[in-house]
Amino acid sequence: MRLKPHDARQRLEHERETRTAQLAAIEGQPDLVGDGPTAVQVNTMRGVLAEIDRAMRRLEEGTYGDCEDCSRAIPRERLEILPYASRCVGCQSRAV
Repeated sequence: MRLKPHDARQRLEHERETRTAQLAAIEGQPDLVGDGPTAVQVNTMRGVLAEIDRAMRRLEEGTYGDCEDCSRAIPRERLEILPYASRCVGCQSRAV
């Protein structure tokens, strides 16, 4: 069974709010941001925010929950844990 669009939207919005707050907290401390681990963390969070935006577009297009590689349904459990997932576990493991 798939996530209902309303539930998916709520999860994605929660993820966006959480990641945005984390990013703002880090960027609010300029002495922490530079080269090194903090810069990597900032870039990673920005990447996750972009993934969340792509997932929101898939939700609007009606393709949310479909694997972008094999087109099969991404298991509900995976989307509950990682609501912005764009691939099923099998395809994601081959993509890495």
